[in-house]
Amino acid sequence: MKTALIVRHVPREGAAGYLLPIEAAGYHIDRVDVASPDFAAVDLNEPDLLIMMGGPMGVYEADRHPWIPTQIAKLAARLDHDRPTLGVCLGSQMIAAALGARVFPGGHMELGFAPVSVNGAGAASPLRHLGGVPVLHWHSDTFDLPDNVDLLASTDRYAHQAFRRGANLLALQFHAEMGEDPRFEDWLTHFWSDLDTAGQCGIALRQDHADHGPGAVAAGRAMIGEWLAGIEG
Repeated sequence: MKTALIVRHVPREGAAGYLLPIEAAGYHIDRVDVASPDFAAVDLNEPDLLIMMGGPMGVYEADRHPWIPTQIAKLAARLDHDRPTLGVCLGSQMIAAALGARVFPGGHMELGFAPVSVNGAGAASPLRHLGGVPVLHWHSDTFDLPDNVDLLASTDRYAHQAFRRGANLLALQFHAEMGEDPRFEDWLTHFWSDLDTAGQCGIALRQDHADHGPGAVAAGRAMIGEWLAGIEG
């Protein structure tokens, strides 16, 4: 059986809605938390599929999170071999850093449900499933676009919302996996200061989650399923 490894930067940010298409594609899923003593010894080249999820830390905060340089170095080695890799939010920023791009604070919080603008390259990619669908955004960091990748989607606030390199690398700044996972309530309670920064109301965001979450997850699952079907061995 093919193997997939989910790297969690905080326990409340897992693969959520993406689990279904990953399992349907025939992968046995394992998980590792960066806070685990075992993380330093994990070989990120080994799994057939690597999924790196989000987290509240910045790629540039290695002084506070000493595992960050280790993860980026291991990730860079994996990407050198073009091993299938998916990054979500912080995971996408990790991919950008591993490819040599700058990751930095964007200056404003992007938080809430809104569509991404899928460009021509995105419309010819699995991101075509997201056209017009409100998905969850929750970040304030961004990155320069790495060399030799295709930009797939943008928003008015952040131009670099998704990119791919060939068939095996997909980086997503947004959270199309979130919309039906009960851990969303944990996000609201643990990251409540982000709501203040973004001028968001928790009650309104819960309602948006109820209204838009199922559609976001359905589109996200279709996107990931199509991407996994196109991975090149």
